Amino acid sequence: MFMIIGAVILVWNIVVFLLYRADKERAKSGRWRISEATLIGAAFLMGGAGAMLGMSLLRHKTKHIKFKLLVPLAVAVNIAVIAGFVWFII
Repeated sequence: MFMIIGAVILVWNIVVFLLYRADKERAKSGRWRISEATLIGAAFLMGGAGAMLGMSLLRHKTKHIKFKLLVPLAVAVNIAVIAGFVWFII
């Protein structure tokens, strides 16, 4: 069961990273953008690691204070949820 949940979370974080990459590419080309609410919401929905990697590796949204504060908070919340789930199951 843990393997399946872990795999789902891993895939979701890859999707979130790709969302950040898509938004970065759209920003460069002046096209329609992915909303900040979607990017931050995806981070809080167990995609914090993907969002953090997207910010750091792609250097995307790193100047926005909202992202500097909320994405690390999302990572902390994600860790707490996983820890709580593991603690509850065990």
